[in-house]
Amino acid sequence: MKAMVTGAVAMTAVLATAGTAVAADGPGTGGLVSFGQFRSVAAATAEVPEAVTYDEELVPEGAVILVTEAVREGRTTIKVVVGGLVPGHTYGTHVHTAPCGADPAASGPHYQNVAGAATPQNEVWLDITANALGFGYAVAEQDWVFREGGANAVVLHEHATSHGHDGGTPGTAGDRAACFTVPFEGE
Repeated sequence: MKAMVTGAVAMTAVLATAGTAVAADGPGTGGLVSFGQFRSVAAATAEVPEAVTYDEELVPEGAVILVTEAVREGRTTIKVVVGGLVPGHTYGTHVHTAPCGADPAASGPHYQNVAGAATPQNEVWLDITANALGFGYAVAEQDWVFREGGANAVVLHEHATSHGHDGGTPGTAGDRAACFTVPFEGE
């Protein structure tokens, strides 16, 4: 019950401040907090929203997202909290290299610390399963810091990330269902 209340409070904050990013700096800490509310590309006027849904059945317009990044002693922690998603559905969620665009491919490939290896240690994999109320969260801790300007979005994919054990290609998670442009900190 406590987790549901905490999630509801976080989502209330997301709704109240949708579309903003603030620095979360403190002693020995670098990072940010970004909030967004998903809108469809069709609903966009002149520019693509920071949080855009490409598949409204999986990520309905009005769903919300909170992304935090903390950097301490050469390590990065990314947290993603979402609300308004399909209850019980698992979304492969990854950090991508470019900002979101009208075309789902605009956000580029997964961010990789070292080019080549699609692993949870070399990329940021944040698979999220929405609970009965459509809320979910994930945390990834990496032993590295993003390169300056190298990480710019969080993408929700249509299904869980393959680790290769299921016969799938490691790191794949299907089509891009939604994208949130996030100005990640870097070195």
